[in-house]
Amino acid sequence: MDQEQPPQTMTDMFADMIAAFFIQAEKVFDLFVTPGWRQYQILIVLLLVALSFLLRLLTKNQWEAWARAREGWPKWRLRSLVQIMRRLTLLYFALLAWLVYLVMQQVTWPSRSYIIGIVATLATAWLVIALVARLVHNRTLRKIFKWSMWVYATLVALNLTDDVAGFLDGVAVSIGDLHISILGILKAALLIGVLLVLTRLATQAASRALHSNDDLSPSMQVLLSKAIQVSLYGIVFLVSIRTLGFDLTGIALLSGAVGVGIGFGLQKVVSNLISGIIILMDRSIKPGDVISLGETFGWINSLGARYVSVVTRDGREYLIPNEDLITGQVVNWSHSDRFVRLDLEFGTSYDDDPHQVRAVAIRAVKSVQRVLSGFGHEPVCHITGFGDSSVDYVLRFWISDPTAGLTNIRGNVYLALWDAFKAEGISIPFPQREVRLLKDEDDGSGAQQLAKE
Repeated sequence: MDQEQPPQTMTDMFADMIAAFFIQAEKVFDLFVTPGWRQYQILIVLLLVALSFLLRLLTKNQWEAWARAREGWPKWRLRSLVQIMRRLTLLYFALLAWLVYLVMQQVTWPSRSYIIGIVATLATAWLVIALVARLVHNRTLRKIFKWSMWVYATLVALNLTDDVAGFLDGVAVSIGDLHISILGILKAALLIGVLLVLTRLATQAASRALHSNDDLSPSMQVLLSKAIQVSLYGIVFLVSIRTLGFDLTGIALLSGAVGVGIGFGLQKVVSNLISGIIILMDRSIKPGDVISLGETFGWINSLGARYVSVVTRDGREYLIPNEDLITGQVVNWSHSDRFVRLDLEFGTSYDDDPHQVRAVAIRAVKSVQRVLSGFGHEPVCHITGFGDSSVDYVLRFWISDPTAGLTNIRGNVYLALWDAFKAEGISIPFPQREVRLLKDEDDGSGAQQLAKE
C-alpha cells in the first residue's frame, strides 16, 4: 500500500511558488538568448510598441478635433472618450498586436506567434481594466482595484494562478468550521468591490428614473430611491458576510443580542430614521418647500435618512433632525401651493384722505416686481385703527416665489410706498412729545415732567 503523503506546510507551498516563478523567469530569459522565432516575436513586439507611439503622434490632433465636435454626446460618453484618448498608445498597440497575431496564426505555425498572443492579451486586459476602474470614484479604491486586476491578469497570462492561489489559500486561520485564508479574503474583497460599484450604478440609474417620473411626488421619489438603496446595500452586506465564510444564523443571534443594548444608546438616531420615513410617506415636507422652524427660514434642499437640509437666503445650510420636524411646529409656506401672502403695516396723518391713501398704496404695490396682480391675488389695503399719532393701515399682497426672499420684497414695497406718498403729498407721522418743567410749589427744588402726545 502506498503511504499517505503528509500535507504540505506553508514553507513548502512558498518554496513551490518561488520555484514556479523561477521556472517562468528562466523561460523568459531563454526567450531573449535562444535564437529563432522567440527572438523574432520579441523583436516584433518592440516594433509594434514603436509603431504605436508613432501612430499616436500622427493622429493625436485629428482625434482631439473629432472629440471636440461631439457636443451632443452625453457626459458619460464624453468622459469615456477622454479616457480612451489618454491611452491611445496602448489602444494602438493592442489592435496591432491582435492583427499581427491573427495574421501569423494563418500564415505560419501557431507556436511562432505564441508570445505575441500573450502580449496582446495582456495589453487588452490592461486597457479594459484601466477603463473599468474609472467607475470607482474613490481614488484609493480605484488604485487598489486597478493594480490588483493587473496583477491577476498578468498571472493568468503567464499561467501562474494555480501556484499563487495554492500558496494564498494555505495562509489561513481555522476556528472550528470557519476557514479564513488570504485567498478567500482577496476573493471576497474583489466580489464586494464589484458589487459595490454595480450597486452604486444601479441606485443612481434608479434615482434618475424615479426623478424623471412626473406621476410620483418628490417625497415618494426620495422614499423609493432610499428604499432601493438600502435594499441593494443590504444584499451586498449579506453576500459579503457569506463570502467570508461566516454563518448567518450565528450572526443573527449575536446581532439581536447586541442590537438590544445598542438600541438604548441610539434612540435619537432611530427616532430620526423613523421620523424621516414618516415625513416621506405623509408628504408634509418635500424638496423645494419653503419652511420656517424657529429662527430658521429657508427652502428644503434635500431629505436625508437622519436630517433635512434647509438652505437660507444667506447661504447657510442647516441640518435639522427629522424628529424636530415631526414634534415641533413647522410653517410650510408652500405645502399646498407656492402662493404666499405678506402683510405690511403703516400709518398716515389724520389730515390725509383715507380713500386716497388706500388707492395710492394699492397702485404703488402693483408696480413692484414679484407682486402678483390677478384674480384671487389682488393687493388690498384696509384701515386697522385710529392710533395716537396716525391712521393705521395694513397692506396685503401675494407672491409666488418665497424662495427668492421675503425681506427684500418687503423692502421694495416700503420704498414704493415712500415714493408714492411723497409724490401725492401724503405724510407719514411720527410720535411727538412736549416736555414741560414746572417748579414745585412746596420747596421750589423739584421738577415735574408732563408729556403731551
